[in-house]
Amino acid sequence: MEIIEADVAIVGAGGAGLRTAIALAEADPKLRIALISKVYPMRSHTCAAEGGAAGVIKSDDSFALHFDDTVGGGDWLSDQDCVEYFVQEAPKELLQLEHWGCPWNREADGSVAVRPFGGMKKQRTWFAADKSGFHILHTLFQTTLQFPSITRYDEYFALDLLVDEGRCQGLTAMEMRSGMIKQFNAKSVIICGGGAGRIFPFTTNGAIKTGDGMAMAYRSGVPLKDMEFVQYHPTGLPNTGSLLTEACRGEGGVLLNKNGRRYLQDYGMGPETPLGKPQLKTMELGPRDRVSQAYWHELQKGNTVSTEWGECVLLDMRHLGEKYIDERLPLVRELGIAYLGVDIAKDAIPIRPVVHYMMGGISTNTQAATTLPGLFAAGECACVSLNGANRLGSNSLVELLVFGKNAAMSAIAYNKTAAPVNKAAIKARAEESQARIRQLFSRTDGTESLSGLRKEMMDTMEKNCGLYRTEAGLQEAVAKIAELRKRYQKVVLHDKSNVFNTDLFQVLELGNMLDCAAALTVGALARKESRGAHQRLDYVERDDKNFLRHSLAYYQGADMPRVDYLDVIITKSQPGIRDYSGGHK
Repeated sequence: MEIIEADVAIVGAGGAGLRTAIALAEADPKLRIALISKVYPMRSHTCAAEGGAAGVIKSDDSFALHFDDTVGGGDWLSDQDCVEYFVQEAPKELLQLEHWGCPWNREADGSVAVRPFGGMKKQRTWFAADKSGFHILHTLFQTTLQFPSITRYDEYFALDLLVDEGRCQGLTAMEMRSGMIKQFNAKSVIICGGGAGRIFPFTTNGAIKTGDGMAMAYRSGVPLKDMEFVQYHPTGLPNTGSLLTEACRGEGGVLLNKNGRRYLQDYGMGPETPLGKPQLKTMELGPRDRVSQAYWHELQKGNTVSTEWGECVLLDMRHLGEKYIDERLPLVRELGIAYLGVDIAKDAIPIRPVVHYMMGGISTNTQAATTLPGLFAAGECACVSLNGANRLGSNSLVELLVFGKNAAMSAIAYNKTAAPVNKAAIKARAEESQARIRQLFSRTDGTESLSGLRKEMMDTMEKNCGLYRTEAGLQEAVAKIAELRKRYQKVVLHDKSNVFNTDLFQVLELGNMLDCAAALTVGALARKESRGAHQRLDYVERDDKNFLRHSLAYYQGADMPRVDYLDVIITKSQPGIRDYSGGHK
C-alpha cells in the first residue's frame, strides 16, 4: 500500500474543501496539503447552488437583524454563539471572494446587488445571476491553483479514518482509476464531504451526496448531531427533482394552487399583495420549512394540480417579463424548457417540495473541531450548529467559507502541539481498512442486490421521514433501516475488476447512506415534538422544556445508534414565536 505523507488531509473539494485548502496554504506555505475528492472539484455539488450567499452589506441592514432571522428561522435550535460569529464573518468572506474574482451582480451605482430570500426580513443575499454556486466554486478552484503546497487527489474515494491513541492520524482512500488503496498520514484531517440527501429518492442532490464523510466520522466515534432535521426545498421540478432556486420567489415569483390562489396567505405567511418586481411581503418569502409544509396541506385539501409527474402546485413568474428573467434567472428558464418543456416567461411551471439539505451532520464547535482530536469538519457534512431546525436559504454558501477557514486555522493550531503520526500503529489501521474492501471482493455467498436494498431504503425514508412524520411511521423506518443494515452484509459485488469499479463504489456509498439513515430515523423517533423541518402529526407543538436540545447519535456497530442530547447555546434570544404573518421591512 502506497503511503502519502501530508500535514493536513482534506476530504472533499467543494466550496468548503477549497476554502479550507486556500486558508491553509495562505497561513503556512510550507504545509503539505492533500486535497482528496471523489470527483473533479468543479463537479462538486456546490456548483449546483443557484440563488446566492447572505451577508450584511447594505446600510438598512445589521448583524443583529441577520442574527434574529437565522435564530428564528432555525426555530431556536441554532447555537447562538455560532450565529453571532457567523453573521459578522459572512461579509468579510464574500468581499474576499469579490477580490478573488467572483462576478457578483451589481447595482446601477456599482455597488453589490442583493436580493430578497426566504425568512430574511432584509435584502442581504449576494448573487451572480442564478449561478452563484458555480461562480463561487469556480473562483475558489482557480484561486487554489496558485498554491503549490496544495496537491489534489481527484477521483479518490475516501474509505476510513485512521485512529490510534485516541486521535485521528490520517485516512485511507482508493484511487478510482487503478483500484489501489492509498494510506494518507496526516496529523489532522478535515472532512468537507457534503450531505447525504441521496438517502431519499426525490432530491435536488447530485448522485455524489451519499454521506461518505459523515459516516467515516460516525464510525470513528464522533456523534452525528441533529440528523432528524432534513430540509425540503419548496420548488423542485416534479420529474427530476432539479432545483428551481429560491431566487425565483425572491425576484417576485408567486405560488398558486389549482384555483389560481396564492395559498400561502392561508398558512400564517401574510396577506396577498399585488404582483410586481420583488414584493417584500412574507408570503412566498417565508422560510423553506413553512412553505414546503403549506404544499402538504394543499395536497390534503385537494387543491394541487394533477400532472403526469404527480401532484404539484404552480410557480408563476410570467409577470416579471422576459427581459428581467433573462437577466436574473437565465438558468431557471433553461431548466424549465429542457426538463419540462415549459418556458417560465410564458407559462407557470409545476413544482413540488423536494429534499434539499441536511441541517444535521458531524458534531463540531464554532472552530470546526469535533470530539476526536485531529479531526475537523466544515460545510453541509458538519453541524456547528448554525442552521438549527431549518436553514435559511443563502446562509449555506457562506457557511462553507466561514467555517472552512476556521477548520484550517484550527488544524494549524492543533498540528503545532500534536505528537507525530504513529506510523506503525496507523499502518495496522490502514491494513484493517484494506481488509474490509478485500472481504467485499471475496464474498461469494451474497444474497442481496445493491439496487434492491437502495430502493427499499429510499422508499422507507420517503414514506416515513418526509414533511410530516408519525410515531408508527418512524418505528417502521427504524425497524426497516436496522433490517437493511443487516442485509447489507450479504450484498455481493458483481464487478471484481479494479479500474473504475462503480459497483464497488456504489456498495460503499450504500453502506454510508444506511449509517446516516440509522442516525436520522432513531433521532426523529426520539424527538417527540414539532420544530422546523421536523414535523410530527402526533406531537404538533414545539416542546422547549424537553427538546430545546441537540440530538447526538453515537455509532454502535451492528446495532442501531444510541441517542444522547446536548443543550442549545443561547446567548441573547430566548425561544419565541416564529411569526411570518407581517411584511418584510
